Amino acid sequence: MEVVIRTATTEDAEALLNIYAWYVQRTAITFEYAVPALEEFRQRIARTLSVYPYLCAERSGKLLGYAYAGPFAERAAYGWAAEVSIYLARDARGQGLGRRLYMALEERLKAMGVLNLYAKVACPDVDDEYLTWNSVEFHQHLGYTRAGLFTSCGCKFGRWYHLSCMEKLIGEHPENPAPVRPCTQREGPE
Repeated sequence: MEVVIRTATTEDAEALLNIYAWYVQRTAITFEYAVPALEEFRQRIARTLSVYPYLCAERSGKLLGYAYAGPFAERAAYGWAAEVSIYLARDARGQGLGRRLYMALEERLKAMGVLNLYAKVACPDVDDEYLTWNSVEFHQHLGYTRAGLFTSCGCKFGRWYHLSCMEKLIGEHPENPAPVRPCTQREGPE
């Protein structure tokens, strides 16, 4: 069966939270310690969708992963920059879904007028059972470059981890850019 990339809804919250929970409980990919409550996760999706795209990958009714964007920072001058995140079900990795989700997300962000994408990617000194360099390598493969490294800024499972700020420029930077528009949430498959 074909994988469909579509706009997530708050009705997808439970399935998406199940994907995310594994990362919270078993990895340092996210620095979150506790799995959010379902209602909190549903609200996160709704807040994102009010301005930014939130996409999911689905095959035969099963959600396989999701990617979303949010503000890079709060000040008005950062309005043309967005932070992106992605999570895939463990059994859905290595199938090109991450690339498809990020490319669809990038297309929507570009249509909004976003020019710069940022991903905050946790990384270890050396690979361990909680964190590897795979996420950094994934982003590099998609055209992101390291814009900075925050050293030992997150402690999880009794270990200190770094945060690599990855950057991808997706548009020209005119002198007087048009304001970024909220995402129009297209329905249906990509």
